[in-house]
Amino acid sequence: MDSAVDMLFRPVRAGNAFEETVERLLQSIRLGVVRAGERLPPERELAERLGVSRVTLREAIRALADAGYVESRRGRYGGTFVKETLPASPGGDGRSFDVESLEDVLSLRYVLETGAAELAAKRGLPAAERAHLRDRLAEASAAGLDDYRRRDSRLHLAVAEATGSASLTSAVADVRTAVNRFLDRIPLLERNLEHSNDQHERLVAAILAGDVGAARQAMAEHLDGTASLLRAFLS
Repeated sequence: MDSAVDMLFRPVRAGNAFEETVERLLQSIRLGVVRAGERLPPERELAERLGVSRVTLREAIRALADAGYVESRRGRYGGTFVKETLPASPGGDGRSFDVESLEDVLSLRYVLETGAAELAAKRGLPAAERAHLRDRLAEASAAGLDDYRRRDSRLHLAVAEATGSASLTSAVADVRTAVNRFLDRIPLLERNLEHSNDQHERLVAAILAGDVGAARQAMAEHLDGTASLLRAFLS
C-alpha cells in the first residue's frame, strides 16, 4: 500500500475506537485514497492496521453503509466497496460551511466543557444539584434517536450549571448551540450513542465523587469522540 493509505490506516486511540475508525474510513474515501467503486482493504487486514477489533470495524462499516458511503457485496469478489455516488457535501443544503468554523467551535467547546467538568468536580455539590445531575443523566441514557441531542444538551448544560458560574453556563450554552448546528448535519449512529452514554456515566460519577482529574479526562474523551465524527462527516 502507498504512504497515504499507511498514514490513514494507522492505529486509532483506544478511548474512542468506533468514532475514530469511522473518521479514518471516511477520510480515506473523501481524500480519494480509496476511490468510488473501489474495495476497502480486507476486514482482517484493516482491523489490524487500525488496531481495533473486527466487531468495532464492522460497526463502523455498517454506520457508513447506513449513511450511504459504502456497500457490502457477497461472493468470490465481494467485500466492502465505496459507492459510485456519494452523499452530498455538507454545503449542499444551501447553508454555509467551512472547516475553520468547525475547528473554531470545537476548540472553544473543549476549553469550556473540560474546564466545567473540572470545576464541577472540585466544587462539592449540594444534594439538590447532585440529584439534578443524576436526573439529566438518566434522561440522556433513556433517550431515543429522535430526542437524543436535546437530552444530551441538557446534560452538558447541567454539568456547566454544577460549576455555580452563571457566566460559564451561558458560554457553554452558546457553544453548544453552535455545535448542534454542525451535529444536525451528520447522522445519529447508534453505536456512538451507546458509547456516549457510557462516557456520560463515567463523567457524572467522577463529578459526584469529586475526582477532578477523572472528570476532566472523561469530558475530554467524550468531546474528542464527537469531534472525530464531525470531522469525519464534514471536513
